[in-house]
Amino acid sequence: MADPAPAQQRSDALKNREAILQVAHDALAESPDASLNSIAKRAGVGAGTLYRHFPTREALILEVHRNGVDRLVAAVPDVLAAHAPLDALRVWFTTLAGYVRIKHGLGEALHSAAAQEVVSASWPPVTAAVAQLLDACEQAGDVRPGVDAVDVILLLSCLWRTPDTPEGAAQAERLLELAVDGLRP
Repeated sequence: MADPAPAQQRSDALKNREAILQVAHDALAESPDASLNSIAKRAGVGAGTLYRHFPTREALILEVHRNGVDRLVAAVPDVLAAHAPLDALRVWFTTLAGYVRIKHGLGEALHSAAAQEVVSASWPPVTAAVAQLLDACEQAGDVRPGVDAVDVILLLSCLWRTPDTPEGAAQAERLLELAVDGLRP
């Protein structure tokens, strides 16, 4: 039996990688201590496949983080297309807060020098995404002109500090509305 064509191998490898990243994201959200073997099993791949893509736990966690940021940033146009600008800002920041809560749950795994490099690299795309949302809100007359994206990120960082409980979600919603009120013209 002949080996699959190289394009097929690459396609399968890409599917495996994406499956591992999705499962790892979910598993690490459930428990930062999820084992790599359990992640491989849930992804429907062997441990060897997981380790070929991500030779260490840190490598997997960092790629889950990078992939998550890329997806959040890439979602801005879709969120703006589906919602009025100010609602898009609310939806996107609520999603970001949920994502950051997961990241914070990984604790020490994101405190190495390599992790700090990846986290630092995520700052410019996130800032650009927030600037895009703010521009749309400004054009719609929902926020005053000249609001700085970095200021808004720092202001809304309170959202991911609320507890991951129904009470915490209600508090985050109240905090978001206070912040939005402060952005209005």
